[in-house]
Amino acid sequence: MTTAASLSPVVTRSSLADGRTLLYFDDPGTPQRVPVPDARELPARPEPGELRFDVLSGDWVAVAAHRQSRTHLPPADACPLCPTSPTFASEIPDPDYDVVVFENRFPSLGPALAELPSELPWGRSTSAVGRCEVVSFTSEHTGSFGSLSYTRARTVVEAWAHRTAELSALPGIRQVFPFENRGAEIGVTLHHPHGQIYAYPYLTPRGTQLAAAAERHFEATDGTQTLLGSVLDRERTSGERMVLEGRHFSAFVPFAARWPIELHLVPHRQVADFAGLSGEEKDELADVYLRLLRGMDGLYETPTPYIAAWHQAPIDPELRPASRFHLQLTSPRRAADKLKYLAGSEAAMGAFINDTRAEDVAARLRDAVAAAGGAR
Repeated sequence: MTTAASLSPVVTRSSLADGRTLLYFDDPGTPQRVPVPDARELPARPEPGELRFDVLSGDWVAVAAHRQSRTHLPPADACPLCPTSPTFASEIPDPDYDVVVFENRFPSLGPALAELPSELPWGRSTSAVGRCEVVSFTSEHTGSFGSLSYTRARTVVEAWAHRTAELSALPGIRQVFPFENRGAEIGVTLHHPHGQIYAYPYLTPRGTQLAAAAERHFEATDGTQTLLGSVLDRERTSGERMVLEGRHFSAFVPFAARWPIELHLVPHRQVADFAGLSGEEKDELADVYLRLLRGMDGLYETPTPYIAAWHQAPIDPELRPASRFHLQLTSPRRAADKLKYLAGSEAAMGAFINDTRAEDVAARLRDAVAAAGGAR
C-alpha cells in the first residue's frame, strides 16, 4: 500500500526580491502551490566575501565581514523564517508553508561560483565562491526538529536529498554539508527551527581528515570495505555503545567520542549522500532521527543544545567510493547545568579531552530513546 511517507513532496521553485532562489517543499498530497511574489524592496546582494589560504596549515578561511549586520535573535513578530504576515514581510512571502529552502541573505560563501585554485600565495585572497542555503523545517516559530511530525520530518529528508543533488552539480563545488545548530549555547542567531546547507568550493579540514582515513582503509582492503562500515560492524558486534538498531540504519556512541554527548547514525549499506538513499531508507531515517533527538532531549529537564552534522562523501570521484554518508550528532552538555567549552587543548591543539565515558553515555541514551518511543 502506498503511504504518504513513500510519496515525494510537492516542490515549487520561486525567487525573492533580490533574485535569491526560494523553494517550497510541501508535504505529499498538498496541491501545487502558486507562490506569492516577494513585494519587498531589498538592496542588491552584497559582493562575495574573501577566501584566504593559510599557508601554515593548508586550510582555507572565509572572511565574511558583511555578516556582522545579519539578523540576531529577533522577536517572534519579526522572525525572518515565519510566514509573511500583514504586519511583517519575512523571507517567505507566502502566508503559510511546510518546508522552505532559500539562499542565505548573509552568506559566508557565494553567491558567485567558480573553480578554486588548490592554494594561494601568502597575502593574496580570492572571492568566497560557493553557496549557503537556509532550510526552515516548519512555519511554526517554536519547537524543534524533534517536535516535527513524522510526515514533516520525511519532507525535510527529501529536501536535503534534493538540495544535495542540485548543489553537488554546481560548478566548483567540492563538498555539500547539511547541518543544524540548535540552542543559544551553540550560538544560533534565530530561534525558529531551521538548519543550513553549505556547498564548499574546497574539501573542509574535517572532510579532508575523514576522507584520508577512509581512503587508507579502502585501499588496504583492496576496495572491499569502507572504514565506517567496518566500524559499524564492530560496534554492532560489541553492543556496548549501541543506542538503536534498525533495518537500514544504526546509531552508536563512538568508542573515541570527543564530546560529552556524541552519536553517530550510519546506514547499513554503502551510500555516498542523501541523494543516494532509497525511499525505504529515507522513510526509516526520518523515524530514527526523530527518535534520537527526542531521546537526547529526554536526558535532562530542559532541551539539549546540539550540532547535527550530516557528513556526505566528497564530490571528488577518487575519494567518493571510500566515504560513507552518516550523521555526527554532538552536544557540549556534560551535565544538567554544565557545558564543555573548547579551551586550550581542544581549541589550540585539536586534542580533545572528554569528561564522559562512551559506554555510560550510550546506556543513558538507550534508555532515553526507548522511553521516547517510535516517531511513526
